[in-house]
Amino acid sequence: MSTIYEIPVPTMDGREETLAAYRGQVMLIVNTASQCGFTPQYKGLEALHRELGPKGFAVLGFPCNQFGAQEPGDADEIKQFCSLTYDVTFPLYAKVEVNGLHSHPLWAHLKKEKRGVLGTEAIKWNFTKFLVARDGTVLKRFAPNDTPEEIRGEVESALS
Repeated sequence: MSTIYEIPVPTMDGREETLAAYRGQVMLIVNTASQCGFTPQYKGLEALHRELGPKGFAVLGFPCNQFGAQEPGDADEIKQFCSLTYDVTFPLYAKVEVNGLHSHPLWAHLKKEKRGVLGTEAIKWNFTKFLVARDGTVLKRFAPNDTPEEIRGEVESALS
């Protein structure tokens, strides 16, 4: 794959699509989980999505069950939890693996472009976030404990 926009990603309803619809937008791509200590970040992610969406910003959530089995639900359970608990309207994709032999190609790309602490590629936990520029360049990787409120300035800078 030559760009982030050409990598097939699984939708919650079992289809595959690419991120081509987000070309020209700033994206925050996040591995999410419903039973994690960081799960309340859904509220802040949703606020960013709603407030900055009109300026060309989108949060994209990719549930993952690789960390403490904190996303055990199926697609319907995940959608229902996110909708009822946090009124999530940003796109949620099908559950993926972000590490290991079966790491989804999107996550392999993100990790290669922006390494973590001490140059590691591995995702350390749920709610790791990648900020992607309008041209598809991966700008920054944020740790799980970097809250949406704390990274808002960097998102706004990417939008300007």
